[in-house]
Amino acid sequence: MSQKPEILSVEEYKTDAKWLKLENIKWKDQTGKERGWEAANRSTRSKAGVDSVHILAILDHPSKPPSTIIIEQFRPPAGATVIELPAGLVDEGEDAESTALRELHEETGYGTGKSGDGVSVEDVSSVLVKDPGMTGANFNLVTVKVKLNENDPEPEQHLEEGEHIVKRVVPLKDLYDVLQTYAKDGFVVDGLLGSIALGWKLAGKYA
Repeated sequence: MSQKPEILSVEEYKTDAKWLKLENIKWKDQTGKERGWEAANRSTRSKAGVDSVHILAILDHPSKPPSTIIIEQFRPPAGATVIELPAGLVDEGEDAESTALRELHEETGYGTGKSGDGVSVEDVSSVLVKDPGMTGANFNLVTVKVKLNENDPEPEQHLEEGEHIVKRVVPLKDLYDVLQTYAKDGFVVDGLLGSIALGWKLAGKYA
């Protein structure tokens, strides 16, 4: 008879890692059999229960098509420069909205780090995971609308020490093709961004 899977225990392996923890999970499957699973998780999760945010910025310009912002950032675990959405960890005392506005300002220059001046949070997703076979790391996808004027200059980034991020504004209608070109040129495309691009393309084809 099938039963509900359950976690029996979680043991943390002792390491010198500062930001991550390696865990040995004992769990019981649908048949009642006990099993083991190894996972890597963040050790920095805030009391809000969410590790990070990813930011889908929608740029609303008077005479240009709706666009979004993507970034290029070298990711040592991937061994490559990854094309992804602006993102960042949720600090203690923050919520998804405040983190998204802060990170958008730091990584792209858009907004002031707070709501207002044409920048507003349109949507906060439920808690999402990317690679649940390896990690329980989670995030909110935050959609932020940025209302632009005709002659607004391209804002400067406000990067922290050690951050090397290249930003790029891409029309949403071109996003899928732009990512395909990046992949052909040896870059790695983040799974979340790739899924959004494919979804936008399919919506235009089948809607």
